[in-house]
Amino acid sequence: MKYHNSILDTIGNTPLVRLHSVVKGIKATVLAKVETTNPGNSVKDRMALKMVEDAEKQGLLKPGATLIEGTSGNTGMGLALACIAKGYKLICVLSDKQSKEKMDILRAVGAEVVVCPTAVEPEDPRSYYSVSKRLAKETPNSWYVNQYDNLSNSTAHYEQTGPEIWEQTEGDITHFLVGVGTGGTISGAGKYLKEQNPAIKNIGIDTYGSVFKKYHETGIFDENEIYPYITEGIGEDILPKNVDFSVIDHFEKVTDKDAAVMTRRIAREEGIFVGNSAGSAIAGLMQMKDQFTEDDVIVVLFHDHGSRYVGKMFNDDWMRERGFLDEGHKVAQDLIENHADKNLVVCASEELVSHAIAKMKAYNISQIPVTKDGGFAGHVDDRKLLQDLIENPSLMDTPLGAVMQPALPIVEANTKIEAISKLINSTTPAVLVRLENEKYNIITRYDLISAI
Repeated sequence: MKYHNSILDTIGNTPLVRLHSVVKGIKATVLAKVETTNPGNSVKDRMALKMVEDAEKQGLLKPGATLIEGTSGNTGMGLALACIAKGYKLICVLSDKQSKEKMDILRAVGAEVVVCPTAVEPEDPRSYYSVSKRLAKETPNSWYVNQYDNLSNSTAHYEQTGPEIWEQTEGDITHFLVGVGTGGTISGAGKYLKEQNPAIKNIGIDTYGSVFKKYHETGIFDENEIYPYITEGIGEDILPKNVDFSVIDHFEKVTDKDAAVMTRRIAREEGIFVGNSAGSAIAGLMQMKDQFTEDDVIVVLFHDHGSRYVGKMFNDDWMRERGFLDEGHKVAQDLIENHADKNLVVCASEELVSHAIAKMKAYNISQIPVTKDGGFAGHVDDRKLLQDLIENPSLMDTPLGAVMQPALPIVEANTKIEAISKLINSTTPAVLVRLENEKYNIITRYDLISAI
């Protein structure tokens, strides 16, 4: 009989799959290291088990111990499998930007899930870094895993992932490309590959809002680089000890939109259902496509499974809300789809400034067309009104006709987006769209930016 003693024995030996459609235009051979065949459906199974086994060897884990870890979800899943097999408990601390699917999966395998806000500093007591450390102090017989600074993370990839890639490519690999979060995968596997052939290039994929690229290139930890982003599993606002910058040859930044769009393309065009960091990796590769030759062999690591993003990147409504779907906005009619059923809010020229401000608050809008004698005579804009009121508060009781700006341009429903973009500028915040039956709607800067 052929069988494994436990699910942990099935970790590793993941396949290499050649990519075709999504890397069209690259002369090199591009191979995906598909880590979704691990039992927890991600590359994190490797390091999760290694960290637990090393902790056991060091005497850090006692029977019935509780493991506590801050995770984007995948390390938590790997730890959950190890805990089930070895009889430990698990508390996973996640940021609220992680997908609901990840949280539900962790609960399904017995982990307790604690959710923390994303948009706080790492030192903030509400951050998932801080909460993880606090829970480790407060929980009896517990161990804080700390995948960011626990070097068993990168060791796992040095011992497993790197050797697998080297063997599978028969030493022909020229570039290793992977998203960088904790840094364990690129640092461990990348170190092993460079030891076999120093000419191999390790390329880290970073995201906008993360500090890695600038720090690698300048040695400066720039807090101005840090801001919230959507992409999961890569990028950081800290410098984990597992990131060995000396092993990494280059960082390539990828936008949230490009990552999300490419994630969907990988599923539809290659039949490989993988997560957001895989989309980031291929999008980054395509940004660098002119740097590769037909003799190159590029291995791109596909981090985790697409089932964890069904409510996000694979959901049309989620993509549409963030302006990530290219739905072919061509003309004015397309730009007003989201509010075409709403009546245009206007003010008469004899109404007071205070009336316009009240309407802006009530309808959450920034500009209002002003009418006179049945036509459009001008408009008021919240920024200009604010400036005027600061200089002269008594204007609140002034008729709009005395303070209004020139009338907004009027375009037809079939006016092309290129023409509209030329009309909206620093002094003209919107245009009016003439519809059937002499009805009107409005296109604002926000509508235009969302469409672009």
